[in-house]
Amino acid sequence: MNKILIIDDDKELCALIRQSILTENIDADCCCRGSDGLNKLRANEYQLVILDVMMPGMDGFETLEQIRAESSLPVLMFTSKDDSISKVRGLRAGADDYLTKPFDMDELIARILSLIRRYTRFNRQEGRTKALSFDGLTIDPGSRLVTAGEETFALPPKEFDLLLYCAENQGRILTKQQIYEAVWGEEYFYDDSNIMAIISRLRKKLETDPGNPRYIQTVKGIGYRFNREV
Repeated sequence: MNKILIIDDDKELCALIRQSILTENIDADCCCRGSDGLNKLRANEYQLVILDVMMPGMDGFETLEQIRAESSLPVLMFTSKDDSISKVRGLRAGADDYLTKPFDMDELIARILSLIRRYTRFNRQEGRTKALSFDGLTIDPGSRLVTAGEETFALPPKEFDLLLYCAENQGRILTKQQIYEAVWGEEYFYDDSNIMAIISRLRKKLETDPGNPRYIQTVKGIGYRFNREV
């Protein structure tokens, strides 16, 4: 059985989510504070973290920063309705997806299943795929590690998946729709904030000059292309 961690101070919502996902053979641990959530992450094995932005003490953004310092687990964030600033901030900080409150429980379950499916599927591919090497950059699908310059590190799931997809299509112009449907495995709904935030994070981690990227380049008005010259 898969297991997720819910970090949200709304105890009734946590209980409702846990009850709803049990029908999908997914269990959940719940906690109301970010610090408690971090302790649970260090002591237990999970396939996904659900994280609310607004919590007492350590808020969702601070908690996410600590999670990303220790783990590449997929993170789904809850934000308030029409709070675009929190959405963008969360995505830039390393969240893999977000959902605004109030939300439809069926949509939440679909997003949970999608994130867990991709996370577990790629983990099973360890040792099966050869690394891709470029000038100053190596992407290893087996270990899901990236080497940029002299540093080797893990990326959050969506960052790695997007980078790998672009690299496997080196030199080809990819539309935002193609990227979204390949990486998220869902129908494209013309919300580009996820893609833009992830590419921004990748450039900061991989590029010596993020403002003039060598690897994933913007094709204005169309999408992105992994540089064929590297």
